[in-house]
Amino acid sequence: MSIYVGNLSYEINQEDLSEVFAEYGTVKRVHIPTDRETGRVRGFAFVEMESESDEDKAIEALDGAEWMERNLKVNKARPRENRNSFSGGGRNNRF
Repeated sequence: MSIYVGNLSYEINQEDLSEVFAEYGTVKRVHIPTDRETGRVRGFAFVEMESESDEDKAIEALDGAEWMERNLKVNKARPRENRNSFSGGGRNNRF
């Protein structure tokens, strides 16, 4: 499982985020998505920790906490939705 971290500063980097979460346990992985076109950080990240109890401690401590002049949104990450590119979208695909 992983943790969703939202409302991040656009100046965030993996080292900063790892350091914050390391206070609550061993950090296995940090992923900070970037915009495909601009390469700019998108304002959220995913953190994987060694154990679920470490994740729970981090979520409890950091959800709503102020960091880098922003109030963090921290919770369990939900599974990614399957986004089928062929699903209608209201378009009429008749030839």
